[in-house]
Amino acid sequence: MFTGLIEEIGKISTVTQIAGGKRLKIEASKILDDLKIDDSVAINGVCLTAVEIDADGFWAEAVGATLEKTTLAKVYQSRTVNLERAVRLSDRLGGHLVQGHVNGIGTITNITKLGENYFVEINVPENLQKYLIDEGSIAVDGISLTIASLKNSTVGLSIIPHTWNNTNLVKRSVGDKVNIETDVIAKYIEKLISSKENSNDKFSEEWFKKIGY
Repeated sequence: MFTGLIEEIGKISTVTQIAGGKRLKIEASKILDDLKIDDSVAINGVCLTAVEIDADGFWAEAVGATLEKTTLAKVYQSRTVNLERAVRLSDRLGGHLVQGHVNGIGTITNITKLGENYFVEINVPENLQKYLIDEGSIAVDGISLTIASLKNSTVGLSIIPHTWNNTNLVKRSVGDKVNIETDVIAKYIEKLISSKENSNDKFSEEWFKKIGY
């Protein structure tokens, strides 16, 4: 589990094809402080396992199923990536709950500079739109962001200078693809409501009381 608060911008230094996937070397420094083999790291929002660690970075492997659903399929040498170690139980939850399970790939359609801030618009796959609400949470390449606007398939995001300069958003351009993870709470609510609708029971005051409302 992650929070969507990026700790460091890393750089892909090596991409190697392996049976059924890719092996990546990511140059990093800050997150190496207490990183151990088998630890989880979010790489552009994709939860991968550190399989090898050396002085200037770590190695991770992405299998075919992961590559099919994420931008890691197109990753290349020298590309910058957002890095976050898995959250510990003692840590503050500064962003929102991010699983590191990417739901789809979005496309940046507009970037506008508004004073010191930036407004970024992203086209989101249709099947994910039902999980998005105004002022709700979304993870874009692993970054926890608040939705500022929703219009059809386009999500608008207001980015403060700190977030812009300390993530790989600073390197992004219109047309770039980004990993999208929607709020896991929205998915649980959908499942709960769907299960209720498929049963013979009706929504009632008693039912809502049972689930804590």
